[in-house]
Amino acid sequence: MDMGKTAKGIVYVSAWVVIWGTVASVVDFVLLGSEVYGSGSTGQATTFITYAIASAFGAWRLGPRFLKEGE
Repeated sequence: MDMGKTAKGIVYVSAWVVIWGTVASVVDFVLLGSEVYGSGSTGQATTFITYAIASAFGAWRLGPRFLKEGE
């Protein structure tokens, strides 16, 4: 399937958003359940921000592999 450059980029970014949201939510669920921090706390925001940064780095590092021209 030949996907346009824009469509391929949208799918790639969307996949990383889903990965970020899923992983951060699972970690958040565990930390909330363990009462490490409460809902709406700085710790919760830090969890999501940290995983956002990690996801952005992963997307940046893996991008060239998946967003090659002509594939």
